[in-house]
Amino acid sequence: MATVRTAAAHWEGSLMEGAGTVELSSSKLATFDVTWASRTESPEGRTSPEELIAAAHATCFSMSLSHALAQAGTPPTMIDTTADVTFQAGQGITGIALRTRGSVPGITAEQFAEAAEGAKVNCPVSQALTGTTITLSAEFVEA
Repeated sequence: MATVRTAAAHWEGSLMEGAGTVELSSSKLATFDVTWASRTESPEGRTSPEELIAAAHATCFSMSLSHALAQAGTPPTMIDTTADVTFQAGQGITGIALRTRGSVPGITAEQFAEAAEGAKVNCPVSQALTGTTITLSAEFVEA
């Protein structure tokens, strides 16, 4: 069965001088302020679409990698992932760099790197962002 998750944005004013909010409507966990300056300069306590994409991508990738490893009979002890989404005004999102670090008993660093590459391709957020260059670095931590 498909699930739907909703976020809602409200904006007032022009792009450069205006401001808005984004609400995590489904979970009702938070509402965040957003401005053009938070997108292109300093966040100063506000978020941006790119930061929200980075959060979604890091989470989805970690979940996908964890699932693949568990399906292979080697569930991870831990996985930490960071996603850096680069935004260039006038061009849009120009790239995403994923950095993951994991500890998985019973596998080698090469097997971890292979599983991470598979998660990069198979993560639903990666698939939704196929027009964007996504790079990956994977660090294996001995269990």
